[in-house]
Amino acid sequence: MALFMRKTAVSGEAKVAGERSLLLGIGISAVGIGMYVPFSLVFFHHVTGLSLTVVGLVMTVTGLAGLAFMPLAGTAVDRFGAKRVNLVLYGTRALGFALYPFASSLPAFAAVALVTALADRSFSVVQQSLIGEVARGAARDRLQASTRALQNAGMGAGALLVSGVLALWGTGGFTYTAWGNSLAFALAGLLVSRVRAVREVPAAGAAGATATGSAGYRTVLRDRPFLGLTAANFLTALGYSALSVLFPLYLSTWLAAPDSLTGAAFTVNTVLCAGIGVLIAGRVRRSGARRTRSAALGALLFVAAFAGQIVLGTVRPGRTATLIALLVIVVVYTLGELVHSPSGGALSVSAAPEAVRGRYLATYQLSYSLAGALAPSLFTVLLAVDGRLPWAVLAVAALGAALALLRLERHLPAGAVHAEPPVVREAAGAPVAVTAAA
Repeated sequence: MALFMRKTAVSGEAKVAGERSLLLGIGISAVGIGMYVPFSLVFFHHVTGLSLTVVGLVMTVTGLAGLAFMPLAGTAVDRFGAKRVNLVLYGTRALGFALYPFASSLPAFAAVALVTALADRSFSVVQQSLIGEVARGAARDRLQASTRALQNAGMGAGALLVSGVLALWGTGGFTYTAWGNSLAFALAGLLVSRVRAVREVPAAGAAGATATGSAGYRTVLRDRPFLGLTAANFLTALGYSALSVLFPLYLSTWLAAPDSLTGAAFTVNTVLCAGIGVLIAGRVRRSGARRTRSAALGALLFVAAFAGQIVLGTVRPGRTATLIALLVIVVVYTLGELVHSPSGGALSVSAAPEAVRGRYLATYQLSYSLAGALAPSLFTVLLAVDGRLPWAVLAVAALGAALALLRLERHLPAGAVHAEPPVVREAAGAPVAVTAAA
């Protein structure tokens, strides 16, 4: 643990102007997301009146189009600023959900779904860029942790809220839910509009910054350390898909466990993320850990959880022992998320030059999207061979990510690796930099 959690003195974290409004907006929009994501196909089927087959096809096509749009969103961030693009996306989502109940024909639904999907898919890129635009140093790590906690809490609250709406009004309540989503996104946009961006002063002067910005994605593709960071994140992102994609299949097929355990696992994960996410991230941040090392520690916790699944799948104990083992594994897995996510997110934001931050983060976020698209087919193929095989592949991938992060540490900008610059203290009359051991 000492390798990852070496302590240094850190300065106080600067507050972000409009931070409460930003976080409140994120929480409210997460409630809106939670009101429809768990019911996606059924939600749009009842809102539009179209068949489930048609809705599924449209969602697949528009989702792929949304992925293709992400690089353009990164370019827009660099040209117009993350805050402006963020507000446009909130407005687009608000308008889209307001129109869904009127999109009863296939062309109308496809048009509304396409525009909304472009905004949805690009939102993570823009939100990450916004955190980089409004926060500096350890404040970025704090906002990353707070954002994740609020998103989990908000989505859980949204799912509960829509369950209550459906209990009162039946499937007709989906229409009210669509308008509720629209209101949530509009309110979130109004709150985020109060946040003030802080522009960095380029070290090489404005001309250098302009030159970097004009290079566009060529700059990203020439930045081998950042591409290595993106590749390492892809390996970890496969693990993020495990709970929602692999876990339910593994339980029902290999362990022959009741499906209710899947819901219990999701509940434990969501409650921990919402309840102790900020606390864990704050503990890691105050330890003075380098972001590369804390992100690597999170990946190693993933390795431990995946190894636990292999052992469980080999021993296959009784139901009570299986339940206890799964609970422990989910807790370890969730701790891996809570340690990795804030550090990994802040590392990517801080490693990106401000002039092309949008393009950099669009490239980085594609690692999550690619992992999410690949996971279902990869997991099902491996599971068909042996129930333990996908966990072994995930363990190797997470271990590779941890080793890659440690190797990349010396090649990434010091301002990205350290949440705060090393503190200088007086020793025998001469200034000495306090840094973590290499």
